[in-house]
Amino acid sequence: MASISPAIGSNESAYTMAERFLQVRSLTRELATPLSDADATVQSMPDASPAKWHLAHTSWFFETFLLRDHVPGYRLYDERWSYLFNSYYEAEGPRHARPQRGLLTRPSLAEVMAYRQHVEEAMIAALPEIAERAPDLLGLGIHHEQQHQELLLTDIKHLFFHNPLGPAVYDRLAYDGTDSVEVDPLSWQAGPVGLIEVGASEAGFAFDNECPAHRHYLYPHALANRPVTNGEWIAFIEDGGYATASLWLSDGWAWVNGEAIDAPLYWRRGDDGWEHFTLSGWEKLNPAAPACHISLYEADAYAHWAGARLPTEQEWEVAAKHHDPQTGNFLDAARQVSPTPGAEKGAFQSLFGDVWEWTGSAYRPYPGFRAPDGAVGEYNGKFMSGQFVLKGGSCATPRGHVRASYRNFFHPHQRWQFTGVRLAKDL
Repeated sequence: MASISPAIGSNESAYTMAERFLQVRSLTRELATPLSDADATVQSMPDASPAKWHLAHTSWFFETFLLRDHVPGYRLYDERWSYLFNSYYEAEGPRHARPQRGLLTRPSLAEVMAYRQHVEEAMIAALPEIAERAPDLLGLGIHHEQQHQELLLTDIKHLFFHNPLGPAVYDRLAYDGTDSVEVDPLSWQAGPVGLIEVGASEAGFAFDNECPAHRHYLYPHALANRPVTNGEWIAFIEDGGYATASLWLSDGWAWVNGEAIDAPLYWRRGDDGWEHFTLSGWEKLNPAAPACHISLYEADAYAHWAGARLPTEQEWEVAAKHHDPQTGNFLDAARQVSPTPGAEKGAFQSLFGDVWEWTGSAYRPYPGFRAPDGAVGEYNGKFMSGQFVLKGGSCATPRGHVRASYRNFFHPHQRWQFTGVRLAKDL
């Protein structure tokens, strides 16, 4: 998930921010409710973190950067936990190695939840003072926890996928193959040509990697009206897409062969067609839903196969600027944590929600970018190497968290997040 860094435009009232703080903390607690202590402790791979660690780290953030630094007299809940739950802040000192987070059988899940309760109570008691002294950090902490809500879901999904029992985290109606939803035919929407402005404005919250707003020149191009669907991806597989070297980037072809990749992550061939693993267990694959859990390498190969390319982040952003980022299939009370065939009509469908959409743009700083001083300024700038930008949010992204300028980023081989693709082409 795009990393934490200082925000701009955190100008909400103390009451509003307190309300948002409690809402976000409550949702995290609800997401973790079905988990046992064992579920919350195990780590399935180095890229993932245990649910218990996410629950503690988000509390560590509020305790370290707000309570410790801005509330006189506050004492840390447990000084040893600063070592356990620091993520990658060099300025905060040494920390437990990320690949070994799954070895932390103690503190228990119950102890971590008690820590969360302690931090919440201390935050609420000090919130008027915090909102006056550090409103940007408070807003940042809230958005940081929303990022970890999505990471908690993606990491738990990856963990449960490795259980031969195929357990479900949440209950919901599974797709049984009888859904009659039909997607619109793929069509192309021409984008603007010439100088456009991208990046975050001064109004509202934004991470520092979205800044500063700046001009960028666009050449004639068009974007697809919707993301690529599961049914279209099956056609790519059946046409030998994973076995045709000419479609792939060199690194991607090495990855496909070295890892024996022949389908998106979480897919398998069942007795009655393709199935995929979800947070509700194994389900029949819905051909009308957006294709999900694909790497940049796969997205790029599919685009070549389809006679198209990936959009640039600027092409995507200017197309999304006039769309409401609150709409779409996001994480909310409905808990529909799976891409679904969109009911949206119009020139563009599912620009926000369902799947993060890969772009062909390297994750690099914007002209004039400056990382802020201090520990919270470490995260975005120092990771602007070797990764690619994704846009739009997913079904696991909390509603209201993203905007057109939001820049998510991952390495090209990573696909355990809810990642998909929308095609683009030159005109």
